[in-house]
Amino acid sequence: MDTIINLIAVVIAIAGVLAALGHAGYLAMLNSAANKRPGGAPIAQYVRSRWGIAGGTTAAALLALLLTAGGPALDIVAIILAVGAGTTASKALQATQSRYRSGG
Repeated sequence: MDTIINLIAVVIAIAGVLAALGHAGYLAMLNSAANKRPGGAPIAQYVRSRWGIAGGTTAAALLALLLTAGGPALDIVAIILAVGAGTTASKALQATQSRYRSGG
């Protein structure tokens, strides 16, 4: 039973890390594009304001992944932490994408 809980915790933690890194990567891409274009200063400023949440969710997701190395109790904590970090990162990514999505 402990192995199953650990496997579930690892999968969820990896998903949380991927969501957090996806958000950070999108911000990096957006920042790079804003710095290359004239008039991109407002977008670059917005990106700078979002780095805190991207860093926080990435750190929390990585901590959750590290917690999966413990016992079943830490696996439960890791699941809760990874779900929270992944959900927060995903919602932040969706908000940023909807703000700067161009019709195509």
